[in-house]
Amino acid sequence: MQFTLQHTDPKSNARAGRLTTDHGEILTPIFMPVGTAGSVKAVHQHELRDDIKAQIILGNTYHLYLRPGIEMLEQAGGLHKFNGWERPMLTDSGGFQVFSLSGQRKLKEEGAYFRSHIDGSKHLFTPERVMDIQRSIGADIIMAFDECPPGDSDYRYAKNSMELTHRWLDRCVARFAETEPKYGYEQSLFPIVQGCTYPDLRRQSAEYAASKACAGNAIGGLAVGEPAEKMYEMIEVVNEILPADKPRYLMGVGTPQNILEAIERGVDMFDCVMPTRNGRNAMLFTWQGTMNMKNRKWANDFSPLDEQGTSYVDSAYSKAYLRHLFHANEFLALQIASIHNLAFYLELVTRARRHIIEGDFSEWKASVIRQLGERR
Repeated sequence: MQFTLQHTDPKSNARAGRLTTDHGEILTPIFMPVGTAGSVKAVHQHELRDDIKAQIILGNTYHLYLRPGIEMLEQAGGLHKFNGWERPMLTDSGGFQVFSLSGQRKLKEEGAYFRSHIDGSKHLFTPERVMDIQRSIGADIIMAFDECPPGDSDYRYAKNSMELTHRWLDRCVARFAETEPKYGYEQSLFPIVQGCTYPDLRRQSAEYAASKACAGNAIGGLAVGEPAEKMYEMIEVVNEILPADKPRYLMGVGTPQNILEAIERGVDMFDCVMPTRNGRNAMLFTWQGTMNMKNRKWANDFSPLDEQGTSYVDSAYSKAYLRHLFHANEFLALQIASIHNLAFYLELVTRARRHIIEGDFSEWKASVIRQLGERR
């Protein structure tokens, strides 16, 4: 994998770059639709490619390991062959999912013991096992196994958790180095910076991650309940340390406003379930703010979903029609809303990239960010 930093905004740390993998090119900043179990919910692959213009999507190690299972994915020739997505792909290590099981998992030095949420069966994720699983899945970018502590962790817990994550990172790096890709193309490993909301821990973790000289770095453990301003502060702390010549991936973030604020602070890559999850619950993101499509106010509104949107669904369907579909419990409502929201998120980062290149990102961001948070 290669990363080229192309432009930096003159008034902020916003960056535009090009990330090249064996499955294609990714222009940053970029938003990555989440395909947890090998599918971006309610969206066809051709819609992801042609209308949403996704350049890279995500899969999740925990979910794919449990179903369809690693043996099935290896028989298919990896996740790219299994789900028909020919562009780049990233897999989360499954750490967040395992640690969200709380009462169904036990954390030890060797790894995390947990019970499947599907059938209650017992499993163990070690750093080595997680590397092997992600080799079998075959994503272009894979994540180190980490512990994601709760957002309200006290200092002692956060420190112990971070140190465990660092020891596991050492084991991930060693296992990654002694194994080979299975499907004829290269894979790249990203460490994950932890440290909760404690600046000194975040600095330590960023320094430790950077010392591994991996192809890129991820920032985890944010957007888990802490105030937005604290999240932005931690991003600034970490990005002062992470190398500028490698991509920076902020995991699981977030709202359109969160994304623009993080871009301004030097983040290159994002993912979040919000566009599809909120879309399935009738919430649309637009350039004029958010809309609850079940509200009565849209019942006789035959205007496009988003007058400034670029997706085909924005002009093909009216607000009144989408509201009708939601009230009729039609599956098409979920599809239209998901396509619209993902296309909006991709358009958001595309416009951000253009303004970074043109040198007026800060002014553009200031002109749109307040409106994005309005409720219509």
